[in-house]
Amino acid sequence: MQNHHVTKLEINLTALKYNYQYFKSQTKPGTKTLAVVKAFAYGLEPTTLANTLEKEGVDYFGVAYAYEGVKLRENGIKTPILVLHAQVAHYKLFVEHLLEPNLYSIHTLKKFLAFAKENDLDNYPIHLKFNTGLNRLGFDHSEINQVIELIKNNKNVKITSVFSHISASEDPNEIEFTEQQISTFKNIVKQLRSSIGNIFFVHMSNTSGVINYPDAHFDMVRIGIGLYGFGNHIKETEKLQNVANLKSIISQIRTVPKGESISYNRAFITSKEEKIAIIPIGHADGFSRPLGCGNGYVTIRGQRAKTVGNVCMDMILVNVTDIYCKEGDEVIVFDQQKTVEEFAAICQTISYEILTAISQRIQRVFIK
Repeated sequence: MQNHHVTKLEINLTALKYNYQYFKSQTKPGTKTLAVVKAFAYGLEPTTLANTLEKEGVDYFGVAYAYEGVKLRENGIKTPILVLHAQVAHYKLFVEHLLEPNLYSIHTLKKFLAFAKENDLDNYPIHLKFNTGLNRLGFDHSEINQVIELIKNNKNVKITSVFSHISASEDPNEIEFTEQQISTFKNIVKQLRSSIGNIFFVHMSNTSGVINYPDAHFDMVRIGIGLYGFGNHIKETEKLQNVANLKSIISQIRTVPKGESISYNRAFITSKEEKIAIIPIGHADGFSRPLGCGNGYVTIRGQRAKTVGNVCMDMILVNVTDIYCKEGDEVIVFDQQKTVEEFAAICQTISYEILTAISQRIQRVFIK
């Protein structure tokens, strides 16, 4: 069913392509690029974005779970898809839709090898992730001999890549730790190649890693938040183009007399007559509750209108006493990275969460 919500997220595909090419320019020729489109493409919309990036020549897509990869395949994506958090229960989906699993533990490796043998798979592409300090998914270095023993000479699967993840690539205070991670990963790769041959490619860097650690670009880099306009520092973000604009309208304007309460829990009491605009976006849409009570704002006719009272599930109230406006006027929630970063700071979070929290009931509109 078509989405007719009046609040909409405008997605600039030209800006997306610009950001992709910017990061390509930061790597040496021949370095592969994986575009991370998990979590609904960081809250934007995965299928149109993936189709756009596929035409730009992206080498891989990265998703978190199998169903995200299935959605891309059902929408015509042919590029290889790495499922970063592959689940044992979904292995059948991988084969049906040509998805490539990340195997990250002895348990998942054994399970997939058994599945591959049972289904008579031939050189099915798999990826092995090693933990080098993030202590999230991944084989530990101490398990490498067991991994080699299990996979050496196995004809059912083929190791396509070996990878890891830098823990603090954006943090200048953690350079020593990051360099140790890179060194550990290089040793793991060397040991694997000496045992099973140079049959796989290698990757470790995320967006910040591309910017800060060129010696960790290896054969492929993984770009997530950078595609959507955010670098690891304000100066890097300024080099990128804004991809997402969140817009709404004024549903109603109400004149509230002095001494009246506004919104849930009487969170705001007027000290004078105030003009209040009601906007159809709330915490169910991703406008977080900490942005209420004057902490957050929207822009109407070029002027900031601060929130009044608590954020409701489906709407917010903003003060437009000093702004000439009328019902039906456009409202800008954000149209630049700076505003997203400000909202993130108010909510004591990061830009990722502001974007991924945007509800799928919000209409997505694509701009070229």
